Amino acid sequence: MTFAKDERSALCDLLDQVGPDAPTLCEGWDAHALTVHLWVRETDPVGVGGMVAKPLSGLLERRMAEVRQRWPYPELVDRIRRGPARLSVFAIPGVDEGANTTEYFVHHEDVRRAGDAPQPTRVLAPEVEEWMWRRLKLLARAWFRRAPVGVVLERFGSADAEGEPETIRATGGTRTVTLVGQPSELMLYAHGRTAVADVKLVGEADAVEELGAADFRV
Repeated sequence: MTFAKDERSALCDLLDQVGPDAPTLCEGWDAHALTVHLWVRETDPVGVGGMVAKPLSGLLERRMAEVRQRWPYPELVDRIRRGPARLSVFAIPGVDEGANTTEYFVHHEDVRRAGDAPQPTRVLAPEVEEWMWRRLKLLARAWFRRAPVGVVLERFGSADAEGEPETIRATGGTRTVTLVGQPSELMLYAHGRTAVADVKLVGEADAVEELGAADFRV
C-alpha cells in the first residue's frame, strides 16, 4: 500500500461514515460534492478541463451535476475506493502516488477538520512527512506564488546540533514570514487550509497579517 492508496481508503471510509450532507473545508461543497469532484478528476478528461481553464467552468459544473445524478452517493464513494478506472491516466503505474498523494491527503483533511467537531491533527509516519517535505521543496514556489510577502518554510523539530532547522525559501521579498510546522501541516497551508493548518507564522506583525489574508487555493 502507498500513502496515496491509504489516504484514498481512509477518506472513502470517512465519507461513508459522515454521509453526503457533511460539511467540508471546500467552500460551497458538502461531502457529496467533494466525492463528485474526485470522480470527475480521475475519470472525466472533458470535465477536468474546467478545473484548469476558467472559461470551461460551466462545462465542469454540468459534468459534476450529471455524475451526482447518475449514481447514489454510496455507490460513487465505492467507485472511488476501487481506484482510478482502467483507462484513466491515474491508472498508469507510478502516476497515482505522484499525482494523488497530496490530493487525497488534503481532501481527507477537508472532511476530518470541517464542522463543529473537527478531528485532531494526525501524527503521520516519518516517511510520509519526508515525502511531503520533498514535495514542498519541488513545488513550494508555485504554491506560494501569490504570497504578498516573502515566505520561508521551516520544518518543525528539525534543528541540528548547531540549532539550524531545515528550511525552504518559497518566495522572496523585502519582508519575510517564516511558517513553522510539520511538512504535512505546511502542505495544508500551501493549499489554502490556512485556518486549520497547525502552523506558526513568525515575522513582523503587518507581514504576518498580510500573509494570513492571502488565498492560496487553486
